[in-house]
Amino acid sequence: MRKLTHDEISENRIKLETLSSANKIPVYVILNNIRSSYNVGSIFRTSDAVMINKLFLCGYTPAPPKKEILKTALGATESVSWVYEKKAENVISQLKNEGIKVFALELTESSRNYTEIAKSEFPLALVVGNEITGVDQKLLDLCDDSIEIPQFGIKQSMNVAVAYGIAVFELRNIYSK
Repeated sequence: MRKLTHDEISENRIKLETLSSANKIPVYVILNNIRSSYNVGSIFRTSDAVMINKLFLCGYTPAPPKKEILKTALGATESVSWVYEKKAENVISQLKNEGIKVFALELTESSRNYTEIAKSEFPLALVVGNEITGVDQKLLDLCDDSIEIPQFGIKQSMNVAVAYGIAVFELRNIYSK
């Protein structure tokens, strides 16, 4: 077994100049009140890896070109379509008006396991909330549904960027089947 070089890996990757014609998954992501620039950068990088459609940075979520985001994103701020919109409510309303079902990544009394999304539910939007308080109730009230990642330890949640990565890779798998 030999580790591939950066050049060998890059040979099979899409290029920035041809990204507009890439086959992105119809997933829109709304980050609301994420406080850590490092988490935002990590989410950018994961969003590039799965090729989401668009990332919305809302509330007090930091936005590029903050150096901590750029450091963690490693160039993904250039390959992921993103926009800053102060009010997540506006983004949710806009997407719902376009016929896009909106899911919160949150533990609620009716949340479904993140693996239970059906391909027929795409395109969809995923709302990801604050590291400590999660998705605000006012946003939950606007969502169509919520999904959760089962927790088996003593902690009630995991890092927001890690949870996002788990959920969005599963969405990619579901959509690709």
